[in-house]
Amino acid sequence: MPGLTGMTRTEDTIARTDDTIARTDDQRSDTMTTTWRSEAPNNGRYADVNGLHLYYETHGTGRPLILLHGGLGSGEMFGPVLPLLAERHQVIVPDLQGHGRTADIGRPFDLASLADDVAALIDHLGLDRPDVVGFSVGGGVALHVAARHPDKVGRAVAASAYIRSDAVYAEIRGQQGQVNAAAAEFMKETPMYELYQRVAPRPEDFPRLLDKVGAWMAKDFDFTDLVRGLQVPTLIVAGDADMAPPSHFVEVFALLDGGQRDGGWMNEGRPKGGHALAIIPGCTHYSMAESPLFAAATLNFLNEQR
Repeated sequence: MPGLTGMTRTEDTIARTDDTIARTDDQRSDTMTTTWRSEAPNNGRYADVNGLHLYYETHGTGRPLILLHGGLGSGEMFGPVLPLLAERHQVIVPDLQGHGRTADIGRPFDLASLADDVAALIDHLGLDRPDVVGFSVGGGVALHVAARHPDKVGRAVAASAYIRSDAVYAEIRGQQGQVNAAAAEFMKETPMYELYQRVAPRPEDFPRLLDKVGAWMAKDFDFTDLVRGLQVPTLIVAGDADMAPPSHFVEVFALLDGGQRDGGWMNEGRPKGGHALAIIPGCTHYSMAESPLFAAATLNFLNEQR
């Protein structure tokens, strides 16, 4: 029966995930308090796109998957789960404008521009409708790539990416308002600072990055119409204790025809566009990128439901 093959593949993924959860729990304190670092070999290259000297790495083989990191990070944020994804996919991991090994250029930090960079990278590499997976800022970029360049994307996954600036908790909104160059001195013990100093082509630009990201976060935004118009099958992912409440991500799913009726025995009642929702248990915004359950949900959506 067709379903048995999918079930076997899912059980294999769960078995690998259980092992990775155990290893990740052992590493979690180091990862969250000292550094983000990938154990995958560095095989990076650069692509010149949209005036940007864009750094990217490629891991694994299979259907292409572009993996987009969160704000003030780099692709190394995904170090613990990258091997899981690369078992089944050719994973392309770029560092976005001003982040990681990609130097900043003279333009604002903006999700639409970052999405156009990803689309240009897809063209540069000659990829045929790769899947695009992103976390936090990278999740917002993934949504924008899917909306602005639907002909270039197979499926999209947006994790911990709220779509309205007022969706986050008030205390988080207040903290975001304090992100600027003046905060650089106070961030020297954080994984963000350590990573930037270790890999950035111009380590002295960290205050400039804080200014740009802070200016972007200070703006009000509402991507409701963008999400409602998505034509690319999209998985919305959130932690059960994320930066915005689970109810917000349920609302996002509703914009995609989700949660409106019973799914039915043959999935006939599922969202018409092939969209899905995953709430990851025991997961916060700060552990999502290293969560094996996030990797498992992503693989299930990209592979099992195709």
